[in-house]
Amino acid sequence: MSNYRRARVPGATYFFTVNLRDRRSDLLVREVDLLRATVRATKARHPFHIDAWVVLPEHMHCMWTLPPGDSDFALRWKVIKFAFSRRLPDDETRTATQAARGERGIWQRRYWEHLIRDDLDYQRHFDYLHYNPVKHGHVARVVDWPYSSFHRAVATGIYRTDWCIEPAHERDAYGE
Repeated sequence: MSNYRRARVPGATYFFTVNLRDRRSDLLVREVDLLRATVRATKARHPFHIDAWVVLPEHMHCMWTLPPGDSDFALRWKVIKFAFSRRLPDDETRTATQAARGERGIWQRRYWEHLIRDDLDYQRHFDYLHYNPVKHGHVARVVDWPYSSFHRAVATGIYRTDWCIEPAHERDAYGE
């Protein structure tokens, strides 16, 4: 088994990308209420602060700050993925390895994490996360994506509702 090197700093802030195995699926937005309930239950048992989160049809990005003295984000992801999966019908296709291990075929096995290094790194990841629905063509304006902490950031004054909307005069004739 591979030994992945992960940055583990107690009390730090991390950026994550977590993908479904089927990258054409819309499961995460279709089951967003289940995902939210699963995250709430996980936070109750294994506290962490959600700095930002966006859920897209087949992947999600989030930023978490762990409690002082705690660096175990892997446990939290294991709990979230397992609890979410076990509440869904057991009808997805699985690889032979997954079947042999008794695993579900919903999630990609690994996820990507990045230790936030400083304020600029935080801001860049925070912005990237919130812009992601536009980047992937799900909406034309960030404010129009309902599965995002962008709305909380607007309510607390971090963003304006028109964040990342270019004035028409700054675009060329092709809208770019």
